Amino acid sequence: MKKILNEFKTFISRGNIVDMAVGVIIGSAFTSIVNALVNNIFMPLISSITGNGITNLVTIIPWATKIADTTAADFDAGKAIVFNGVYYDKLAYINWGLFIQAIINFLLIAMVLFTIVKVINTLRESGEKAKFKAIERAKKRREKRMKKGLPVKEEPVEEAKEEVKEEVKPDPNIVLLTEIRDLLKAQQDDKKAK
Repeated sequence: MKKILNEFKTFISRGNIVDMAVGVIIGSAFTSIVNALVNNIFMPLISSITGNGITNLVTIIPWATKIADTTAADFDAGKAIVFNGVYYDKLAYINWGLFIQAIINFLLIAMVLFTIVKVINTLRESGEKAKFKAIERAKKRREKRMKKGLPVKEEPVEEAKEEVKEEVKPDPNIVLLTEIRDLLKAQQDDKKAK
């Protein structure tokens, strides 16, 4: 049991999991902001252009809908459904407006997230460039001091490291299967030669 708890603790404390949890929490909060933006700013503008609320863009399914011969009193009694001023006993429809609204929400969220990631990447790149330039300046100052015979601090200057791509090692099972295939092929070639 203790081993499982330790493994769980290691799993939870990994940077990826914590980052992902923070991302999910911020994402849900951000989604509510975007929904408020879409519902309270963009949708009224679209509704003013279309003349009707975008959420009312529907296609009524005729074979699943029955218009009622009722009045407002029946609606108040819960016997009928009113939609766009018409009373229905049964009402089934495809709500295209909500679908369009979801697409607008998605596009806004994607646009803002793209902007955030672009800004973060730009800042990260400028930070790496600044670090590289600082290291190069420190190297040049050190070299100048050495040429002039001045004392040089013994602190090592951090070298600017280029990323070294690790050599991909093949899976041992694949290597073994390849050797077996080659041996079988060699045996077949020997049989054909005899």
